[in-house]
Amino acid sequence: MPRAIWSGAISFGLVSIPVKLFSAITHKNVSFNQLDSATNSRIRQKRVNAEGEEVPYDRIVKGYEVAKDSYVIVTDDELAALSPKASRMIDISDFVDGSEIDPVFYDSPYYLVPEELARKSYVLLCRAMEESNRVAIATFVMRTKQYLVAIRPVDGALMMSTMVYADEVVAPADIPGLEELAAVTATEAELALADQLIDSLSSDFEPERYQDGYRLQVLDLLEAKANGEVTSVEAVPAAADEGVIDLLAALEASVNAAKEARRNAGSGDPSAEAADDGKAAAAKPRSRAKAKAVAAGDEAPVRASKRVGTGDGAGKTGGAGGKGSGGKGKTAAKKTRAA
Repeated sequence: MPRAIWSGAISFGLVSIPVKLFSAITHKNVSFNQLDSATNSRIRQKRVNAEGEEVPYDRIVKGYEVAKDSYVIVTDDELAALSPKASRMIDISDFVDGSEIDPVFYDSPYYLVPEELARKSYVLLCRAMEESNRVAIATFVMRTKQYLVAIRPVDGALMMSTMVYADEVVAPADIPGLEELAAVTATEAELALADQLIDSLSSDFEPERYQDGYRLQVLDLLEAKANGEVTSVEAVPAAADEGVIDLLAALEASVNAAKEARRNAGSGDPSAEAADDGKAAAAKPRSRAKAKAVAAGDEAPVRASKRVGTGDGAGKTGGAGGKGSGGKGKTAAKKTRAA
């Protein structure tokens, strides 16, 4: 069951609403520890200087590089003096139109849950914001860091999202290759076909249809190895580069393929399900109970002694799944029982 990670109060004007903060998401990555292949013992990291000498903790200080190999030293006391004052208030400064906030500013989402005696005030604020399409902009301090946040009504509750500051957003003009797009033109025929393709693929957003297939395959691989199964892994070949294509022909072919897939789906043709495989809920056949457990993060693929999951400490290397785990390196595991 989720646990509150912060408690305080929403404050605006003379109104104060006691609330607790709960994370609205759980990242389900698979992380690994680095081991010695000869002994399977954990790899330990040591803090050494440029000369290779191990440095004890009491000699380590914080340094900010102002030029090549030139640093300004800052003490913990100096930083502590600049830290925001601890507060238990989420201070609302503005209510803005929700449509004015570009989604690029949103970062991590949380739920705000009222204390029992503050439920009526909480509901009144939530409904008033919902009817006026307003989002509250506020600041609050958690773990010595001050956050800019947006509070918005979602399904009868208040969701608070931390936000990035304006100077942290990369302007499109600073991205190489975007500026040249203004000079690109398209014909009416191309736009019409593009519209048709978009319409043929349009549907309601159902988040349950999309899963991290790579993470699920990694969990299958780990489960097979933990159970002593002999496993072979074959890399999925990369798609061939077709070079320059006929845009009109490609759009027309895509529209026809999408229409055919929709017709087959409506007639119950099993081949349509294969053609629409990208919208399948699971990456490979699994038992219903196991698939639900893995997708919910409730089933550990291996025993705790295997240290698979969220192992802490030195010697941790990159995880599988989550951000940054794209199409590259996709694998499909074939299992055979060891003799």
